[in-house]
Amino acid sequence: MDHSTHHASWTMAVKATLHCLTGCAIGEILGMAIGTALLWGNVPTMVLAIALAFVFGYSLTLFAVVRAGLSPKAAVKVALAADTVSIAVMELVDNTIIALTPGAMDAQLSDGLFWSALLGGFAVAFVITTPVNKWMIARGRGHAVAHTHH
Repeated sequence: MDHSTHHASWTMAVKATLHCLTGCAIGEILGMAIGTALLWGNVPTMVLAIALAFVFGYSLTLFAVVRAGLSPKAAVKVALAADTVSIAVMELVDNTIIALTPGAMDAQLSDGLFWSALLGGFAVAFVITTPVNKWMIARGRGHAVAHTHH
């Protein structure tokens, strides 16, 4: 286990978190839209949204490191190492806020409550995930793994 420290600025942590937030947002919104369109209940819709958040979050890193020359197999390992904790923290925080917002789980895509709970959840998740990413980058983990391949 590598316990060495690396340079981890707040700017680097913010960029890593924005990267994570982008994938999470694409996946969650797509999952919510699909679940709502198929008239699924809250639990299957949320499971789909979280799964797609991971898929899109990992995909952004996969594309970047494959483009930088890594093999697909190596790129998958880098994406898993770079993004798993960040996406998991973001999803945990975001979905907890949505679940705890009265009426948000039953709101439709056309309701302001749906979007305010979702965007509010993303905002709080961003604030909580950024220091986690900074801590991980300082230890050579998280997005520090992906940056070695850019």
